[in-house]
Amino acid sequence: MEIRPLLMCFALCVVYATSKPTEKKERIHHDAPLSSREHDDAQGFDYDHDAFLGQKEAKSFDDLSPEESKRRLGVIVEKIDGDSDGFVTEVELRAWIKKAQKKYIYENVDRQWKDFDVNNDGMISWEEYRNVTYGTYLDDPEPDDGYNYQHMMARDERRFKMADQNGDQIANKEEFTAFLHPEEYDHMKDVVVLETMEDIDKNGDGFIDLNEYIGDMYNHEDETEEPDWVATEREQFSEFRDKNKDGKMDREETMDWILPSDYDHAEAEAKHLVYESDSNKVRQSLSLSLSLGFHSPFLPLSLSFFHSQCLCLFKRSVD
Repeated sequence: MEIRPLLMCFALCVVYATSKPTEKKERIHHDAPLSSREHDDAQGFDYDHDAFLGQKEAKSFDDLSPEESKRRLGVIVEKIDGDSDGFVTEVELRAWIKKAQKKYIYENVDRQWKDFDVNNDGMISWEEYRNVTYGTYLDDPEPDDGYNYQHMMARDERRFKMADQNGDQIANKEEFTAFLHPEEYDHMKDVVVLETMEDIDKNGDGFIDLNEYIGDMYNHEDETEEPDWVATEREQFSEFRDKNKDGKMDREETMDWILPSDYDHAEAEAKHLVYESDSNKVRQSLSLSLSLGFHSPFLPLSLSFFHSQCLCLFKRSVD
């Protein structure tokens, strides 16, 4: 795979984005919704199906026979039961829902994996990544396009080391996923904040002031009047971003801005599913010896007769 065009595409995208003065750059990372459907159990359980299976996988279940649905759900339950104790806790269910919703991320990593795993050992070393991505530029430290690829490489290496939790300079699949998608991992939040501040902090004082904050998202060149949303962002900075009112954002304030502590939809859905299973509050649910059958939140409504089949046992987590 030729990585140079990708780097050039990235550079051009940056130029293109900053060349559109009325277009707002979005820095805030939000979790994607579990489903595009309304969460109303009285009207149906489509939301729960999407949350539990992932929206793409949930659609595939609609056309399956009852037997195949049962088989696939059994496989899923075994995967959810991480400690293989025969129970699925809220904690395990939350982790599964989060993984189901991030499936597109794992698919993206899988598509790139073979390009960087040069020696096909099932791991990606920093050397492999560096050589594939920057090999051409290592021989030409001052390329004609004017971009500082040495700086880009140094940033990538710092992020790679942060993702490489055991410090061996070799990334397994999970570590490489954290490297490519750091905003999805708690232990990578610091590097996300650091990279953001480096991008915006033009005067190099280690903070983001109001002019830098606005300048990052709005290019006022060729504009005679600011769009209304710029004035709103100025107010946001003064009233909410700059919490200590010193006229600038430090690392903690920047983290609160770009990585807000959003409502945990996966945790709420896990609690909801376990609660409904335990309290018998949905249309059909069973509590069987050694197991609890899947009911409507887990299965398409046309398969509700599965309630008489035992697949797994859910219990509330006492954690």
